[in-house]
Amino acid sequence: MKPLGPIPPGFTADEGGHLLIGGRSAEYLASQNGTPLFVYDTARIADQVARFRAAFPSEAKLHYAVKANSYAPLLDVISKLVDGFDVASAGELERVAGLRLPISFAGPGKRDEELEAAIRAGVTLNLESQGEADRALATAARLGQTPSLAIRVNPPFGLKGAGMKMGGLGSQFGIDHDRVPALVRRLLDAGAGWQGLHIYAGSQALNADALIELQCETVALAGVIAEEAGASPPHVNLGGGFGIPYFARDEPLDLDAVGAALFKTLKNRSENLAPTIFAIELGRWLVGEAGVYLTRIVDRKISRGRTFLVTDGGLHHQLAASGNFGQLLRRNYPVAIATRFAAEPQEEATVVGCLCTPLDLLADEAMLPHADVGDLVAIFCAGAYGLTASPTGFLGQPPAAEVLV
Repeated sequence: MKPLGPIPPGFTADEGGHLLIGGRSAEYLASQNGTPLFVYDTARIADQVARFRAAFPSEAKLHYAVKANSYAPLLDVISKLVDGFDVASAGELERVAGLRLPISFAGPGKRDEELEAAIRAGVTLNLESQGEADRALATAARLGQTPSLAIRVNPPFGLKGAGMKMGGLGSQFGIDHDRVPALVRRLLDAGAGWQGLHIYAGSQALNADALIELQCETVALAGVIAEEAGASPPHVNLGGGFGIPYFARDEPLDLDAVGAALFKTLKNRSENLAPTIFAIELGRWLVGEAGVYLTRIVDRKISRGRTFLVTDGGLHHQLAASGNFGQLLRRNYPVAIATRFAAEPQEEATVVGCLCTPLDLLADEAMLPHADVGDLVAIFCAGAYGLTASPTGFLGQPPAAEVLV
Protein backbone atom coordinates (compact mmCIF):
# COMPACT_ATOMS: atom_id res chain seq x y z
CA MET A 1 0.00 0.00 0.00
CA LYS A 2 1.18 3.49 -0.84
CA PRO A 3 -0.19 6.50 1.08
CA LEU A 4 -2.38 9.14 -0.49
CA GLY A 5 -1.76 12.86 -0.17
CA PRO A 6 -3.88 14.86 2.28
CA ILE A 7 -7.29 16.02 1.06
CA PRO A 8 -7.56 19.80 1.65
CA PRO A 9 -9.63 20.62 4.74
CA GLY A 10 -13.31 21.47 4.38
CA PHE A 11 -14.45 18.88 1.86
CA THR A 12 -17.51 16.97 3.09
CA ALA A 13 -20.13 14.52 1.84
CA ASP A 14 -23.87 14.94 1.33
CA GLU A 15 -26.48 12.63 2.87
CA GLY A 16 -25.89 10.12 0.10
CA GLY A 17 -22.17 9.97 0.80
CA HIS A 18 -21.22 11.93 -2.34
CA LEU A 19 -18.41 14.49 -2.31
CA LEU A 20 -19.60 18.10 -2.16
CA ILE A 21 -17.69 20.77 -4.11
CA GLY A 22 -18.83 24.32 -3.56
CA GLY A 23 -21.98 22.96 -1.96
CA ARG A 24 -22.86 20.79 -4.97
CA SER A 25 -22.69 17.04 -5.35
CA ALA A 26 -19.82 15.76 -7.47
CA GLU A 27 -22.23 13.34 -9.15
CA TYR A 28 -24.61 16.17 -10.03
CA LEU A 29 -21.77 18.28 -11.45
CA ALA A 30 -20.49 15.34 -13.50
CA SER A 31 -23.95 14.50 -14.81
CA GLN A 32 -24.50 18.11 -15.88
CA ASN A 33 -21.10 18.72 -17.46
CA GLY A 34 -19.76 15.28 -18.37
CA THR A 35 -16.44 13.75 -17.43
CA PRO A 36 -13.55 14.21 -17.20
CA LEU A 37 -14.31 17.48 -15.44
CA PHE A 38 -12.38 20.14 -13.53
CA VAL A 39 -14.46 21.88 -10.88
CA TYR A 40 -13.22 25.14 -9.33
CA ASP A 41 -14.67 26.45 -6.07
CA THR A 42 -14.81 30.27 -6.10
CA ALA A 43 -15.38 30.49 -2.34
CA ARG A 44 -12.11 28.67 -1.68
CA ILE A 45 -10.24 31.10 -3.93
CA ALA A 46 -11.80 34.08 -2.16
CA ASP A 47 -10.88 32.56 1.20
CA GLN A 48 -7.24 32.19 0.15
CA VAL A 49 -7.11 35.83 -0.96
CA ALA A 50 -8.66 36.89 2.36
CA ARG A 51 -6.08 34.83 4.25
CA PHE A 52 -3.28 36.52 2.32
CA ARG A 53 -4.67 40.01 2.97
CA ALA A 54 -4.97 39.28 6.69
CA ALA A 55 -1.46 37.88 7.01
CA PHE A 56 0.59 40.29 4.86
CA PRO A 57 1.33 44.00 5.11
CA SER A 58 -0.96 46.18 3.02
CA GLU A 59 2.01 47.48 1.05
CA ALA A 60 2.57 43.99 -0.35
CA LYS A 61 0.33 43.82 -3.41
CA LEU A 62 -1.05 40.49 -4.61
CA HIS A 63 -0.53 39.38 -8.21
CA TYR A 64 -1.97 36.26 -9.82
CA ALA A 65 0.32 34.08 -11.96
CA VAL A 66 -1.90 33.20 -14.91
CA LYS A 67 0.14 30.13 -15.83
CA ALA A 68 -1.34 28.30 -12.84
CA ASN A 69 -4.84 28.31 -14.34
CA SER A 70 -6.04 30.41 -17.26
CA TYR A 71 -9.71 29.32 -17.37
CA ALA A 72 -11.52 32.50 -18.46
CA PRO A 73 -14.37 32.51 -15.89
CA LEU A 74 -11.82 31.88 -13.12
CA LEU A 75 -9.70 34.80 -14.35
CA ASP A 76 -12.75 37.04 -14.26
CA VAL A 77 -13.39 36.10 -10.62
CA ILE A 78 -9.75 36.58 -9.63
CA SER A 79 -9.56 39.97 -11.36
CA LYS A 80 -11.92 41.32 -8.69
CA LEU A 81 -9.74 39.99 -5.85
CA VAL A 82 -6.09 40.69 -6.76
CA ASP A 83 -3.99 43.72 -7.68
CA GLY A 84 -2.37 42.54 -10.91
CA PHE A 85 -1.65 39.71 -13.32
CA ASP A 86 1.65 38.10 -14.26
CA VAL A 87 1.69 36.40 -17.66
CA ALA A 88 4.26 34.34 -19.54
CA SER A 89 3.06 34.44 -23.15
CA ALA A 90 1.08 36.51 -25.63
CA GLY A 91 -1.71 33.95 -25.31
CA GLU A 92 -2.00 34.57 -21.59
CA LEU A 93 -1.80 38.31 -22.20
CA GLU A 94 -4.82 38.12 -24.51
CA ARG A 95 -6.81 36.33 -21.80
CA VAL A 96 -6.36 39.09 -19.23
CA ALA A 97 -5.90 42.22 -21.36
CA GLY A 98 -9.53 43.26 -20.95
CA LEU A 99 -9.70 42.74 -17.19
CA ARG A 100 -8.33 46.20 -16.34
CA LEU A 101 -5.53 45.29 -13.98
CA PRO A 102 -1.78 45.98 -14.22
CA ILE A 103 0.01 43.24 -16.15
CA SER A 104 3.64 42.14 -16.19
CA PHE A 105 5.04 39.79 -18.81
CA ALA A 106 7.90 37.43 -17.90
CA GLY A 107 9.55 34.45 -19.54
CA PRO A 108 12.57 33.80 -21.75
CA GLY A 109 12.38 33.70 -25.52
CA LYS A 110 9.75 36.38 -26.07
CA ARG A 111 9.17 36.75 -29.80
CA ASP A 112 9.39 40.16 -31.47
CA GLU A 113 5.64 40.19 -32.03
CA GLU A 114 5.11 39.52 -28.32
CA LEU A 115 7.36 42.42 -27.38
CA GLU A 116 5.43 44.65 -29.76
CA ALA A 117 2.05 43.56 -28.42
CA ALA A 118 3.15 44.21 -24.85
CA ILE A 119 4.60 47.63 -25.63
CA ARG A 120 1.48 48.66 -27.56
CA ALA A 121 -0.69 47.56 -24.63
CA GLY A 122 1.42 49.37 -22.02
CA VAL A 123 2.25 46.07 -20.32
CA THR A 124 5.40 45.85 -18.20
CA LEU A 125 7.99 43.61 -19.84
CA ASN A 126 10.25 41.75 -17.43
CA LEU A 127 13.47 41.62 -19.41
CA GLU A 128 15.20 38.24 -19.24
CA SER A 129 18.46 39.09 -21.05
CA GLN A 130 20.57 41.87 -22.50
CA GLY A 131 19.48 40.79 -25.96
CA GLU A 132 15.82 41.05 -25.02
CA ALA A 133 16.47 44.55 -23.70
CA ASP A 134 18.03 45.49 -27.06
CA ARG A 135 15.03 44.16 -28.96
CA ALA A 136 12.50 45.82 -26.66
CA LEU A 137 14.19 49.23 -26.96
CA ALA A 138 14.43 48.88 -30.75
CA THR A 139 10.78 47.86 -31.00
CA ALA A 140 9.69 50.80 -28.86
CA ALA A 141 11.74 53.21 -30.96
CA ARG A 142 10.12 51.88 -34.13
CA LEU A 143 6.66 52.28 -32.61
CA GLY A 144 7.43 55.70 -31.21
CA GLN A 145 6.30 54.61 -27.73
CA THR A 146 7.89 54.69 -24.31
CA PRO A 147 8.14 51.08 -23.15
CA SER A 148 7.39 49.91 -19.61
CA LEU A 149 10.40 47.77 -18.74
CA ALA A 150 11.39 45.90 -15.61
CA ILE A 151 14.41 43.65 -15.16
CA ARG A 152 14.13 40.08 -14.05
CA VAL A 153 17.06 39.38 -11.76
CA ASN A 154 18.87 36.06 -11.50
CA PRO A 155 19.80 36.27 -7.81
CA PRO A 156 22.90 34.72 -6.24
CA PHE A 157 20.66 32.62 -3.96
CA GLY A 158 17.81 30.14 -4.37
CA LEU A 159 14.78 29.08 -2.37
CA LYS A 160 15.86 26.34 0.04
CA GLY A 161 13.79 23.19 -0.24
CA ALA A 162 11.93 24.49 -3.29
CA GLY A 163 10.20 22.05 -5.59
CA MET A 164 11.75 23.97 -8.48
CA LYS A 165 14.74 26.30 -7.96
CA MET A 166 15.11 29.35 -10.19
CA GLY A 167 18.00 31.24 -8.64
CA GLY A 168 21.62 30.85 -7.56
CA LEU A 169 22.73 29.13 -10.77
CA GLY A 170 23.31 29.95 -14.39
CA SER A 171 19.81 30.26 -15.82
CA GLN A 172 17.68 31.11 -18.83
CA PHE A 173 15.62 33.19 -16.38
CA GLY A 174 16.69 36.74 -15.68
CA ILE A 175 19.91 38.71 -15.80
CA ASP A 176 22.71 37.90 -13.36
CA HIS A 177 22.36 40.28 -10.42
CA ASP A 178 25.79 41.91 -10.81
CA ARG A 179 24.91 43.01 -14.36
CA VAL A 180 21.58 44.57 -13.45
CA PRO A 181 22.70 48.04 -12.23
CA ALA A 182 24.38 48.83 -15.55
CA LEU A 183 21.27 47.79 -17.45
CA VAL A 184 19.09 49.96 -15.19
CA ARG A 185 21.24 52.98 -16.05
CA ARG A 186 21.07 52.10 -19.73
CA LEU A 187 17.26 51.91 -19.66
CA LEU A 188 17.02 55.25 -17.86
CA ASP A 189 19.45 56.88 -20.29
CA ALA A 190 17.36 55.54 -23.19
CA GLY A 191 14.25 57.23 -21.78
CA ALA A 192 12.43 53.96 -21.09
CA GLY A 193 9.80 53.73 -18.41
CA TRP A 194 11.78 51.66 -15.92
CA GLN A 195 9.31 49.81 -13.73
CA GLY A 196 11.66 48.03 -11.34
CA LEU A 197 12.78 44.48 -10.57
CA HIS A 198 11.36 40.97 -10.69
CA ILE A 199 13.21 38.49 -8.43
CA TYR A 200 11.80 34.96 -8.43
CA ALA A 201 13.98 32.24 -6.91
CA GLY A 202 11.82 29.10 -6.56
CA SER A 203 8.41 27.50 -6.20
CA GLN A 204 6.33 24.99 -4.16
CA ALA A 205 7.87 25.74 -0.76
CA LEU A 206 6.14 24.62 2.42
CA ASN A 207 8.89 25.72 4.80
CA ALA A 208 8.09 29.14 6.27
CA ASP A 209 11.67 29.73 7.44
CA ALA A 210 12.98 29.20 3.90
CA LEU A 211 10.50 31.71 2.46
CA ILE A 212 11.23 34.22 5.23
CA GLU A 213 14.96 33.99 4.53
CA LEU A 214 14.37 34.27 0.79
CA GLN A 215 12.20 37.38 1.08
CA CYS A 216 14.71 39.03 3.41
CA GLU A 217 17.55 38.31 0.98
CA THR A 218 15.44 39.50 -1.97
CA VAL A 219 14.62 42.85 -0.38
CA ALA A 220 18.26 43.32 0.59
CA LEU A 221 19.40 42.53 -2.96
CA ALA A 222 16.92 45.04 -4.39
CA GLY A 223 18.43 47.66 -2.08
CA VAL A 224 21.96 46.88 -3.25
CA ILE A 225 20.92 47.07 -6.91
CA ALA A 226 19.17 50.38 -6.29
CA GLU A 227 22.29 51.80 -4.64
CA GLU A 228 24.62 50.67 -7.41
CA ALA A 229 22.23 51.87 -10.13
CA GLY A 230 21.64 55.19 -8.42
CA ALA A 231 17.88 54.83 -8.79
CA SER A 232 15.06 53.48 -6.61
CA PRO A 233 12.96 50.78 -8.31
CA PRO A 234 9.31 51.84 -8.62
CA HIS A 235 8.22 48.23 -8.13
CA VAL A 236 9.80 45.03 -6.84
CA ASN A 237 8.08 41.71 -7.56
CA LEU A 238 9.28 39.41 -4.77
CA GLY A 239 8.08 36.31 -6.60
CA GLY A 240 6.01 33.76 -4.75
CA GLY A 241 6.92 30.15 -4.19
CA PHE A 242 4.16 29.40 -1.68
CA GLY A 243 3.40 25.68 -1.79
CA ILE A 244 0.39 23.52 -0.99
CA PRO A 245 0.42 20.00 0.48
CA TYR A 246 0.23 17.34 -2.23
CA PHE A 247 1.75 14.28 -0.63
CA ALA A 248 1.61 12.25 2.57
CA ARG A 249 3.46 13.99 5.44
CA ASP A 250 3.36 17.39 3.69
CA GLU A 251 2.42 20.14 6.16
CA PRO A 252 0.68 23.39 5.16
CA LEU A 253 2.74 26.56 4.91
CA ASP A 254 2.65 28.77 8.02
CA LEU A 255 1.31 31.80 6.18
CA ASP A 256 1.05 34.03 9.24
CA ALA A 257 4.73 33.55 10.05
CA VAL A 258 5.78 34.50 6.50
CA GLY A 259 3.54 37.56 6.50
CA ALA A 260 4.72 38.78 9.91
CA ALA A 261 8.36 38.42 8.87
CA LEU A 262 7.80 40.33 5.64
CA PHE A 263 6.18 43.14 7.62
CA LYS A 264 9.42 43.48 9.62
CA THR A 265 11.60 43.14 6.54
CA LEU A 266 9.80 45.92 4.69
CA LYS A 267 9.73 48.11 7.77
CA ASN A 268 13.53 47.84 8.02
CA ARG A 269 14.30 48.10 4.30
CA SER A 270 16.96 50.46 3.03
CA GLU A 271 16.09 54.10 2.49
CA ASN A 272 16.48 53.80 -1.27
CA LEU A 273 13.52 51.37 -1.29
CA ALA A 274 11.25 53.71 0.68
CA PRO A 275 9.14 54.68 -2.36
CA THR A 276 9.09 51.15 -3.81
CA ILE A 277 5.84 49.21 -4.22
CA PHE A 278 6.23 45.49 -3.53
CA ALA A 279 4.24 42.58 -4.90
CA ILE A 280 3.89 38.87 -4.17
CA GLU A 281 3.18 36.69 -7.22
CA LEU A 282 1.05 33.63 -6.44
CA GLY A 283 -0.69 31.05 -8.59
CA ARG A 284 -0.70 27.54 -7.14
CA TRP A 285 -1.32 28.73 -3.56
CA LEU A 286 -4.34 30.79 -4.60
CA VAL A 287 -6.16 28.28 -6.80
CA GLY A 288 -4.58 24.84 -6.36
CA GLU A 289 -6.72 23.58 -3.49
CA ALA A 290 -9.86 25.09 -5.02
CA GLY A 291 -9.85 22.60 -7.91
CA VAL A 292 -11.04 19.00 -8.11
CA TYR A 293 -10.63 16.75 -11.14
CA LEU A 294 -13.50 14.27 -11.58
CA THR A 295 -13.10 11.23 -13.80
CA ARG A 296 -15.49 8.29 -14.12
CA ILE A 297 -14.52 4.63 -13.79
CA VAL A 298 -15.22 2.82 -17.07
CA ASP A 299 -13.65 -0.54 -16.19
CA ARG A 300 -12.66 -2.55 -13.15
CA LYS A 301 -10.23 -5.40 -13.63
CA ILE A 302 -8.06 -7.80 -11.67
CA SER A 303 -4.63 -8.55 -13.07
CA ARG A 304 -2.25 -10.92 -11.27
CA GLY A 305 -3.95 -10.19 -7.99
CA ARG A 306 -4.00 -6.40 -8.39
CA THR A 307 -7.18 -4.34 -8.75
CA PHE A 308 -7.20 -1.67 -11.44
CA LEU A 309 -9.81 1.06 -11.74
CA VAL A 310 -9.68 2.41 -15.30
CA THR A 311 -11.08 5.91 -15.81
CA ASP A 312 -12.08 8.09 -18.73
CA GLY A 313 -9.47 10.72 -17.73
CA GLY A 314 -5.73 10.62 -17.33
CA LEU A 315 -2.40 12.36 -17.56
CA HIS A 316 -3.45 14.29 -20.67
CA HIS A 317 -5.46 16.45 -18.25
CA GLN A 318 -3.60 15.86 -14.98
CA LEU A 319 0.05 15.31 -15.81
CA ALA A 320 1.22 16.32 -12.33
CA ALA A 321 -0.97 13.76 -10.56
CA SER A 322 0.55 11.04 -12.74
CA GLY A 323 4.01 11.90 -11.40
CA ASN A 324 5.33 13.08 -14.76
CA PHE A 325 5.60 16.81 -13.99
CA GLY A 326 8.85 17.16 -12.08
CA GLN A 327 8.55 14.35 -9.52
CA LEU A 328 11.81 12.47 -9.02
CA LEU A 329 10.07 9.73 -7.05
CA ARG A 330 6.41 9.21 -7.85
CA ARG A 331 4.01 9.78 -4.93
CA ASN A 332 0.23 9.77 -4.79
CA TYR A 333 -1.81 12.96 -4.91
CA PRO A 334 -4.89 13.30 -2.69
CA VAL A 335 -7.41 10.95 -4.35
CA ALA A 336 -10.86 9.71 -3.27
CA ILE A 337 -13.89 7.90 -4.64
CA ALA A 338 -16.20 10.89 -4.97
CA THR A 339 -19.40 8.83 -5.09
CA ARG A 340 -18.37 6.97 -1.91
CA PHE A 341 -16.68 9.86 -0.14
CA ALA A 342 -18.12 8.98 3.26
CA ALA A 343 -17.18 5.29 3.01
CA GLU A 344 -14.21 3.71 4.74
CA PRO A 345 -11.29 2.30 2.70
CA GLN A 346 -11.79 -1.37 1.94
CA GLU A 347 -9.33 -2.40 -0.74
CA GLU A 348 -6.02 -1.63 -2.32
CA ALA A 349 -6.54 -0.39 -5.87
CA THR A 350 -4.57 1.33 -8.60
CA VAL A 351 -6.35 4.09 -10.52
CA VAL A 352 -5.25 4.53 -14.13
CA GLY A 353 -6.35 6.66 -17.04
CA CYS A 354 -7.48 5.73 -20.52
CA LEU A 355 -4.23 6.41 -22.36
CA CYS A 356 -2.21 3.67 -24.02
CA THR A 357 0.88 4.16 -21.87
CA PRO A 358 1.95 2.81 -18.46
CA LEU A 359 2.75 6.40 -17.47
CA ASP A 360 -0.99 7.09 -17.13
CA LEU A 361 -1.14 6.34 -13.42
CA LEU A 362 -3.39 8.45 -11.18
CA ALA A 363 -3.15 6.58 -7.87
CA ASP A 364 -0.82 3.65 -7.23
CA GLU A 365 -1.71 0.85 -4.80
CA ALA A 366 -3.91 3.12 -2.69
CA MET A 367 -6.38 2.12 0.01
CA LEU A 368 -9.82 3.19 -1.23
CA PRO A 369 -13.48 2.32 -0.70
CA HIS A 370 -14.69 -0.46 -2.99
CA ALA A 371 -15.48 1.21 -6.33
CA ASP A 372 -17.00 -0.07 -9.53
CA VAL A 373 -17.84 1.00 -13.05
CA GLY A 374 -19.80 4.25 -12.93
CA ASP A 375 -18.23 5.58 -9.74
CA LEU A 376 -16.37 8.89 -9.81
CA VAL A 377 -12.75 9.35 -8.83
CA ALA A 378 -11.79 12.76 -7.42
CA ILE A 379 -8.25 14.09 -7.63
CA PHE A 380 -7.75 17.06 -5.33
CA CYS A 381 -5.30 19.98 -5.53
CA ALA A 382 -6.25 20.17 -9.22
CA GLY A 383 -6.87 23.90 -9.49
CA ALA A 384 -3.32 24.72 -10.58
CA TYR A 385 -1.18 23.17 -13.31
CA GLY A 386 -3.91 20.82 -14.47
CA LEU A 387 -4.92 21.59 -18.03
CA THR A 388 -2.34 24.37 -18.26
CA ALA A 389 0.51 21.89 -17.71
CA SER A 390 -0.76 18.73 -19.41
CA PRO A 391 -0.38 17.27 -22.94
CA THR A 392 -4.03 17.72 -23.91
CA GLY A 393 -3.44 16.60 -27.50
CA PHE A 394 -1.80 13.30 -26.57
CA LEU A 395 -3.41 10.31 -28.36
CA GLY A 396 -6.29 12.44 -29.63
CA GLN A 397 -8.39 12.03 -26.49
CA PRO A 398 -11.23 14.53 -25.94
CA PRO A 399 -10.64 17.58 -23.76
CA ALA A 400 -11.79 17.86 -20.17
CA ALA A 401 -14.66 20.15 -19.30
CA GLU A 402 -14.27 22.93 -16.75
CA VAL A 403 -16.84 24.57 -14.51
CA LEU A 404 -16.79 27.24 -11.81
CA VAL A 405 -19.07 26.82 -8.78
